[in-house]
Amino acid sequence: MDLKLAGRVVVITGASRGIGLATASCFAEEGCHLVLSARSEAGLQAAAAGLGKAVSVTTVVADVTDAGQAEALVDAAVRAHGGIDVLVNNVGGGGGGRRIADSTDEQWRSALDLNVVQTVRMMRLAAPHMAGRAHAAVVNVASISGWTPQLASSGQYGAAKAALIFNTELWALDLNGQGIRVNTVSPGSILIEGNGWDRYRQTEPAWYDAYVDGGFPMGRLGTGEEVADVIVFLASPRAHWINGRNIPVDGLEQPFPAPGRRPY
Repeated sequence: MDLKLAGRVVVITGASRGIGLATASCFAEEGCHLVLSARSEAGLQAAAAGLGKAVSVTTVVADVTDAGQAEALVDAAVRAHGGIDVLVNNVGGGGGGRRIADSTDEQWRSALDLNVVQTVRMMRLAAPHMAGRAHAAVVNVASISGWTPQLASSGQYGAAKAALIFNTELWALDLNGQGIRVNTVSPGSILIEGNGWDRYRQTEPAWYDAYVDGGFPMGRLGTGEEVADVIVFLASPRAHWINGRNIPVDGLEQPFPAPGRRPY
């Protein structure tokens, strides 16, 4: 299927590794102009080196939780290409303890800033440069923790992702008149080399196997590429009748109590 993405300008935050890098690779296969952002110059350069099929790759070192750096990222994309067709807000994360009763005000502020505030800011900055462009689209990366408490997620992380999912629908309604679709992708537990699940798999194999057997009907965790495929489809003109929706990519993952002691 031709996704009709060739030549489009795609901005991806958190693009140097994991789901962000897999998404960049998928857009590159479609022949897009890529503007990749992350906090690490070395990580961005390594990512860009592997995206030979992209029409062009621009890298911008930026911490998008900083308003000035987020604005500089959008400005760099507009200077390079005159506008933006697709924005993928992939930056996010957890932090804090597992017991919500022990969480601090600062942990809540940090979770909301990292998962909600910066995403809203990026959409606000990018929207004027997306308006009026054919089939412009935003895809926000949330989590199934946004509606189902997960073993490996803090309460503030789940609450922040729930807020992101809610805000996505509001933004879709608000930007609809400008021709910009806004959707959310919510990954389940994803196994990526070097991430937390990979470390558990290597250091606590019995615990990991029991957890997978009990909570994953398909018998495994997901991959970054499987999430990227959905992100790229949602961003494409082929998905023009999907707007304001949240799409889980989780292999029907089920909440499952820790088998024995937790590895953290």
